[in-house]
Amino acid sequence: MKKNLIVLSVLSIVLLASAATAFGQHSTRIVFARGATSKVVSGTLNGWQDKRNFVIRVRAGQTLSTVQVGNAHDITIFIAAPNGQDTDDSDASCNNRRKVTPTVAGNYHIQVVECQKADRWRGRFRFRVTAR
Repeated sequence: MKKNLIVLSVLSIVLLASAATAFGQHSTRIVFARGATSKVVSGTLNGWQDKRNFVIRVRAGQTLSTVQVGNAHDITIFIAAPNGQDTDDSDASCNNRRKVTPTVAGNYHIQVVECQKADRWRGRFRFRVTAR
C-alpha cells in the first residue's frame, strides 16, 4: 500500500514536470469578462521555433474549444489537460481548431506555434477560446 502511494506520487510529479517543460513556465493567464464564455486572445510569434503559452482554468464537464480568427498567418494550437496529457482533438488542416469535451476541473495549457504546413512568417496571431 505504501509502495503504491510512493509510485503514484512520483508518477504525478513526473507528469506535472513534463507539462511544465512542454509548455514552459512563462504562460499568460486567460480570464473571461464576468458572464462571458469566450474571448479573443492575441500574441506574436517570431519564427518557426517560437511559441506562446496560455493557461485557462475550467470547471468539470465544460466544453473547451479554440479556433483561429481573422486573416492572420496560420497557427497550430496544442491543448494539454491539467494532468499534462495532450488532448489531441484537432482538425485536418493546420490544427488551428481544437475541442475538449467534457473537461475535468483545472488549468488547461494552450500553446500556439506557427503552422508547419504553411509558409514561414513572423507577426501577430489571434484565436478565440470558448468554455461553456
